[in-house]
Formats: sequence, C-alpha cells, structure tokens
Amino acid sequence: MKAALELLERKKSRLRGWVLLLLCCMAVCLCLPKEAEPLPDVQTTERGEAALAGMKVALDPGHGGYDGGARARDSGRWEKDINLEIALAVEKELAAQGAQVILTRREDVCLSEGNTATKARKREDLQQRVNIALENQADVFLSIHMNEYRSRSESGPQVFYQRGGDAGRLLAGVLQKHLIAGLEPKKERSAMAGDYYVLRSRLPSALVECGFLSNSAEEKLLLSPDYQRKIAEAIASGLAEYRVLSGLTKQYGAQSTLPEVTR
Repeated sequence: MKAALELLERKKSRLRGWVLLLLCCMAVCLCLPKEAEPLPDVQTTERGEAALAGMKVALDPGHGGYDGGARARDSGRWEKDINLEIALAVEKELAAQGAQVILTRREDVCLSEGNTATKARKREDLQQRVNIALENQADVFLSIHMNEYRSRSESGPQVFYQRGGDAGRLLAGVLQKHLIAGLEPKKERSAMAGDYYVLRSRLPSALVECGFLSNSAEEKLLLSPDYQRKIAEAIASGLAEYRVLSGLTKQYGAQSTLPEVTR
C-alpha cells in the first residue's frame, strides 16, 4: 500500500512539472511580438550608406479631384485613386532607402483653383505639380499613372521621358529595366519619348505608366498591395542605379515650349 502511494505521489509530481512547463511555454508565446509586415530590404552603397541617402525625389500621383483619369474596366475604380495608393507605397520604399520624398498630393485633390474642367485649369494643375518639385529642389521628378487602351490585350508597365531630355531618357530607361526585372510582365515594353507637360522642366523627369487598367488580369495586380509593393521596390532599385549612372552623365534636358498636353 505504501509503495502504491509513493508511486502515485511521483506521478502527481511529474504531472505538476509538465503543467508548469506548459504554462511557461504559453507565457513565452504570449510575450512574443505579433508577426509584422516585413521590413524593406535596404540597399547600401560601398560606403555602407542607404542607396538613396540624401536624394530628393518629387513624387506625383497623377490626376486627382475632378480629374479621375482612366477608369478600370472591371472594378470601376478611378486611376487617380490607384495612382495615390502606389505613390504612397513608393514613398515608403524610397524613404526606407534613405531618400527624401516630396509628394505633390496626399489626398484626392486637384492642385488648381476653380470648379470647372477647363484646359486652363488642367494646365495650372500640372504646373503646380512641377512647381512643388522645383521649389523643394528635387533631384528627380516621377509622375505615377495607369495606362489604358481599347484593346484589352495590351499590358505591361512603360516609362516615358520628355523628347529631347537626355537626363530623362536615362532615368526612364533605367526605371523601365527595373520594372521589367521586378514585375516580370508578359509584355516587355521599352521606355519611350513623349510629350508631357510635367516632364518639361529642367529636372530629370519620368512618367511611369504602371500597367493597363483596361487589361483584366493586370487590373487585379495593380489593385493588389503586394504588387504595388513590387512596383515600389522596382522604382527604388531603378533610382539607385540612376543615381550612380547620372554621376557620370550630368546632362539635363533643356526647357522647351511644347503644344497641348494630355497628362
């Protein structure tokens, strides 16, 4: 009888030990931080600095307010809203890489006065965006847009630069390369010269068409926060390479007077 009681007591003791161990494990798990959003992979220079440290980037979410831009065929969302979402994602990534980011707008607003849609008001809105970049002495100006086309098969990001601007051409070419590498689109487009008011200043400038809202598959991607993050990472990588290359080719496109604009 005594031996049986001793055996029972040993079992109770072991059980208490297991319970105590289980409670300790639970306490440790509760103290662990919740899974957080992964931190950006910060690129560094040979000197150990963030790849974009000290660089000023003017970031322009195209359209806004009364000017909705293109409209997605399936979701019905306006380009102006998607532009802003992606611009904010780009801002976050660039800041993580050490850049100082100046946004032309953070809300759904037009940057010109008045409440009617006129060519004069559109031009004033575009000029205000350029002015913000110039007043803040930005190193580069990037305007974020979405593309569309009557054929729903067209797809892929495409970057534009102002015709005649060597610095913009280099910037657009590097960004195009990194967008292709980072997004792996079905159709690989090339950077192209265009006629855009916001690209006419002395600043190295590029207009980034992130994809086609008229393409069903690409529309879904463009609305995805994960894909938006990939766009941001590609733009940051492109700017890091451009910064290195532009140190060897310090040529700036001259200002010019051009005809009517659509962006």
